[in-house]
Amino acid sequence: MLNSVNKRPIITHQNPKSPISEAYRTLRTNIQFSSIDEELRVIMVTSAGPGEGKSTTLINLAVAYAQTDKKVLVIDGDLRKPTMHHALHVSNRSGLTNLLTNQLTIADVLQSSFVPNLQIITSGPIPPNPSEILSSKKMLSVLDELKQQFDIILIDAPPAIAVTDAQIIATRSDGVIIVVNSDKTKREVVLKAKQNMDNVRARILGVVLNNVDRNNKDAYYYYYYGENQ
Repeated sequence: MLNSVNKRPIITHQNPKSPISEAYRTLRTNIQFSSIDEELRVIMVTSAGPGEGKSTTLINLAVAYAQTDKKVLVIDGDLRKPTMHHALHVSNRSGLTNLLTNQLTIADVLQSSFVPNLQIITSGPIPPNPSEILSSKKMLSVLDELKQQFDIILIDAPPAIAVTDAQIIATRSDGVIIVVNSDKTKREVVLKAKQNMDNVRARILGVVLNNVDRNNKDAYYYYYYGENQ
């Protein structure tokens, strides 16, 4: 089964004037205003379970940022089922795993996309020990270096209740967005995902609900709920 990133176009790029694109811009604005005193530079996007639309949300949010002339980087931190290289039509021959294991440099793994101002570091080869690689000191130093080059870094993480990877990445991020499929995700599963984030003191910026039935032909709607709501 193909991931939603593969099946769906990047709507913010192909149809920037659509209502859905406007919803992503609203999400972008809400994130920007969620922190007045400190700038959010590294944001992780995860979900409670698989197939909730986290990767689709991330890539459209990344384009929405890029359209404001910010230098945007997407990092595919899902080292188990990576999809970002499909979304941006780039090679996944090398990427984050090569970088974190000191096989390649940042310059070696950075790739430009067809979207202006948007670059990507793909996952690279799937490693046998994703959690250990993501929790390495190298990951911290890489993010510090990348923050010198980019205005905003968006990290695609595995689902929050499946493995510990998302918790690890969350500790290296300024904020976390949880994507929820309103049509299939049970409340207790969402609460479990939130608890996993709370356990590592992650800063949850909000929740994006998709597949909300609004009696419209288009099933994809995105809403943002701030952390104080």
